[in-house]
Amino acid sequence: MPSRTIEVPPLLRVRATIAGAKTARATPAGDVWWSTETPIGDGTARLVPVSETRVEAEAWGAGAEWLLDHTPGLLGCEDDLDGFRPDGIVGRWWLERPFRLTKTNRLWDALVVAILGQKVQVANAYRSRRLIARQHGRPAPGPTEDFILPGPEIVAELGYADFHGLGVERKRTEILRTAAREFRRLDHLHDAEPAAVQARLQRLRGIGPWTAAMTTSMALGDPDAVPVGDFHIPNTIAWHLAGEPRGTDERMLELLEPYVGHRWRVVRLAKSAGSAPKYGPKLSLTDHGLHLGR
Repeated sequence: MPSRTIEVPPLLRVRATIAGAKTARATPAGDVWWSTETPIGDGTARLVPVSETRVEAEAWGAGAEWLLDHTPGLLGCEDDLDGFRPDGIVGRWWLERPFRLTKTNRLWDALVVAILGQKVQVANAYRSRRLIARQHGRPAPGPTEDFILPGPEIVAELGYADFHGLGVERKRTEILRTAAREFRRLDHLHDAEPAAVQARLQRLRGIGPWTAAMTTSMALGDPDAVPVGDFHIPNTIAWHLAGEPRGTDERMLELLEPYVGHRWRVVRLAKSAGSAPKYGPKLSLTDHGLHLGR
């Protein structure tokens, strides 16, 4: 069983970072488990933070070495903060709860999670993902009860009946099957720039800006992914950055403009600060206690 010690940046906040991976899970004890099909076979990695700057990793399966090689990316060690200069309320968030952006390098896993997340609650999307892995995937190697998500070649052969009982309606089923059939033309995009990956993904039927952005945020650690078309995020951004309880995609993009290059980072910070109120009149910046630097 191969293992490795990984040095991480101070104040990394492993749990907050891993929350962006979606396909890895953190236990109440603080360990992180990551099971996936790698280019060289199935693998499982267990990551144990042992100090503020050190994580011990061990792995099982044919893909063990690949996982250990890519664990620094999963932990956010490859996240580049260059050009990120938070001020005002964003600066306060960053001081209170800094994190790094994760990168899994597994485009298929991220795409499946993003498609399942279309127009449904996050908890329901995660539940469907787990059920699909258990029903149509295979047990992950190592001392874990996790399952490996079925690959595109398997998903392409499944029908609506195979997903209906797993909480996935016909529309998302067809999008998954379309993505699976086309994935052999997409897998090489691991090394492409996020903007190019998003553009290529949006050529697939049923995949728009939201799904493409969520995919690159997970798989590539894209710091500038903006999930246009989200039901809640424009309101969250408008509320926290301008004191406005309702926002549009256009208003969200306007408010995020000073942070181009790091807009997903700001979205993550805003989401961690809470949602916009369900109802209420527009408040002044003074009423909301905001002091915007940009």
